[in-house]
Amino acid sequence: MSDYQSVIESIKAQFPDVVQDVVEFRGEYTLVIEPAKIAEVARFCRDADGLEFTILSDIGGIDYYPDEPRFAVSYVLFSLSQNLTIRLKVYLQEDSPRVPTLTDVYSSAGWPEREVYDMFGVAFEGHPDPRRILMPFDWTGHPLRKDYPLGYEEVQFSFNYDRVKDQKPSPRE
Repeated sequence: MSDYQSVIESIKAQFPDVVQDVVEFRGEYTLVIEPAKIAEVARFCRDADGLEFTILSDIGGIDYYPDEPRFAVSYVLFSLSQNLTIRLKVYLQEDSPRVPTLTDVYSSAGWPEREVYDMFGVAFEGHPDPRRILMPFDWTGHPLRKDYPLGYEEVQFSFNYDRVKDQKPSPRE
């Protein structure tokens, strides 16, 4: 735990006005960062002696609908030299879910950022290839948003076989 404390204190000392909160949950530490400064903090975590978080393990999107701020983007960083994992998190408002890209800091950020854009609609400013990656290019909306309309297909059982069979598309003859 002292290793985590020294990492957190080092980041807070370098960015006193940027680190908004530090959350510990079950031994995992999350630093809430001002969205405009996420690339600078990530670069410091990667390059600073004693930190060396050289691996971006994951990027994930979160939708807190109907709460504000509605969206969050979570970045999981790993330091191979220290065997430590920390999470950087930014909160974004519904009206403008935009955050700077980390592709200049971690080249592996490209595809996960595209996934977060595709599923949640969070735009990564400066991303070199901001196209959809999971949904068709002409798709409207972002399926993992909590206000996205649900669609479903009725599950077929013996009691409703005929009804489901009639609704399924069949090949043209």
